[in-house]
Amino acid sequence: MKNIENQNYWTQRYLEKRTGWDLGSPSTPLQTYIDQLNDKSISILIPGAGNGYEAEYLYNKGFKNVYIMDISELPLQSFSNRNPNFPKEQLLLADFFEHTGQYDLILEQTFFCSFPPTESNRLAYSKKIDALLKPKGKLVGVWFDIPLSGNMENRPFGGDKKMYLNYFTPYFKVHVFDPCYNSIPKRGGQELFGVFVKK
Repeated sequence: MKNIENQNYWTQRYLEKRTGWDLGSPSTPLQTYIDQLNDKSISILIPGAGNGYEAEYLYNKGFKNVYIMDISELPLQSFSNRNPNFPKEQLLLADFFEHTGQYDLILEQTFFCSFPPTESNRLAYSKKIDALLKPKGKLVGVWFDIPLSGNMENRPFGGDKKMYLNYFTPYFKVHVFDPCYNSIPKRGGQELFGVFVKK
C-alpha cells in the first residue's frame, strides 16, 4: 500500500470509529510485561500505536524515553489531548518502513497483523524491526493466533506460531513465544505473546 493510501485508509477507520482492535486500555499481556521492567531509561518504540494506551501506561510509570508512531494523525492527536505533558517530539507521524532510529525495546500490539499478509510485507517488517533495534534489543508483543482467511481486506490478519517464526527466526532469538495466559476474555485463545532478542 502506498503511503498516502495507507494514511487515508487508517484515518478513515478512525473517523468512522471502526477500531475494533482498540481496547481502551493497555493490553493485559503487555501491561504485565511492562510491570516487570526496571530500567526506566531504555528507549522504547511503539509502531502503529493507535491511541497509545501502552505508551501512556509506560510514561505514567516513569519511562520517559518512549516514542509512539502512527501513520494517521488522528490517534496521535487523541493521545496528545489525553497526555498534554508527553513530549511532542516523541509523537511520530511516520511510515514505519521509512523510519530511522535505534531502540532498546519495540512493543508490538496488533501492528504486524494490520497490513496485508504478503510474504514481502512480513519479511520487510522483520527486517525493519531488526534494523531499528540496538544490539541485544528486544521485540516484545502480542500477535493474533487466528487463521488467515485469504481475504486481503479483513483486518486484523492472523497467522500461527509456526508461520510467525518463519519470519522472525532469521533475525531474532526466541526467548518466549507462547499462547497468552492473560488475554482479555474476548481475545482468549486468540493471542500469542512473544519476546524476541536481536541476534
